[in-house]
Amino acid sequence: MSGLVSGVRGYCDERFMVVRDAFEENFRARDELGAAVCVVVGGESVVDLWGGWADGARSRVWERDTLVNVWSTTKGPTALCAHLLMDRGLLDPDAPVAAYWPEFAAAGKEGVRVRHLLSHRAGLAGLREPHSAEELYDWELTTSRLAATEPWWEPGTRSGYHALTYGFLIGEVIRRITGRMPGAFLREEVTGPLGVDFTIGLPEKDADRAAELVPPPAMPPAVQAARLAGLTPVALAALLNPPVGAGTANTAAWRAAEIPAANGHGTARSVAALYGIFAGHGEYGGHRVLSADAVERVREGQGSCRDLVLGAGFRHETQAGLGLWLSGPNGSYGPNPRAYGHDGFGGSCGLADPDAGIAMGYVMNRMGPDIADDPRKMALVRAVYAAVGR
Repeated sequence: MSGLVSGVRGYCDERFMVVRDAFEENFRARDELGAAVCVVVGGESVVDLWGGWADGARSRVWERDTLVNVWSTTKGPTALCAHLLMDRGLLDPDAPVAAYWPEFAAAGKEGVRVRHLLSHRAGLAGLREPHSAEELYDWELTTSRLAATEPWWEPGTRSGYHALTYGFLIGEVIRRITGRMPGAFLREEVTGPLGVDFTIGLPEKDADRAAELVPPPAMPPAVQAARLAGLTPVALAALLNPPVGAGTANTAAWRAAEIPAANGHGTARSVAALYGIFAGHGEYGGHRVLSADAVERVREGQGSCRDLVLGAGFRHETQAGLGLWLSGPNGSYGPNPRAYGHDGFGGSCGLADPDAGIAMGYVMNRMGPDIADDPRKMALVRAVYAAVGR
């Protein structure tokens, strides 16, 4: 490969060359290492590009089927599983969580509703007691501690980003209803039948396809200290209990665990396919996966506010729907405020705009410093909407 930009491969419809330009510019100007982007419009793949390197040593080329940990972009597929159960009449968003998970009623949580879990309004953004990465890998321990703990704030009153706990909360409800772990439910009900290359956790047989995550450049100590000093106790619990990063996610232990908020592994193509179910009004590849009502239910805004964990990072207030974040005034998922999606720590993204029929998946291995709205992702989002004249 003679150069990073010349290493970009794949397909791009001539109508969407501005997206290829933005993708290449990420390598030239935004320190991209290895990445892929896929855009689906009206059920048709119009962009499917990949390039760069799959490791920090630049010894492995990023291939068409390279997988990478997409962090919180995983939350979209996890929410999809919950909405499948709602479609089947097995899960009621207005029911108390304790109706499915009786132990959850402890510590004053008997009134917490399923919709509060989906919209980061349950008050359980992080555990109060120290919780190590090794303990995070223990499903029974983590869910039992969540069931026993008290909320940080009155549930339902505002959002506070449930960075890691989201997947255990939704996932345990899925497990109580179906008897299956969320990863197995997703595989057996969605990704397996549809042939989508996405898993929660990473099967050992796919380890050779996995890209190495590379951390962002270290902050100057004074800047890092100032950031930490500005975090509230709930933000510290959500983001640093336990602290996880690129080094953690590259381990065999992380990949073998089931963390439905943060350790999904896939390609940009698979992310676009899963978010494309929402963009396609519940259909993918000619198959009905969700009802059209479910697609609208996902974007039922649960209240705009300054998020208790991430609020300072956005110009305007944010609003979660039932499982994904609305684009809103920040334009996180394009100019349509009712488009929705989810970002992954360091840059990745899944986007769905049912009104325009647009889905996008973006994955990468060099992490940026932000949890949301990474400049590389935003450049691609702007390019997609420029290509469709919006």
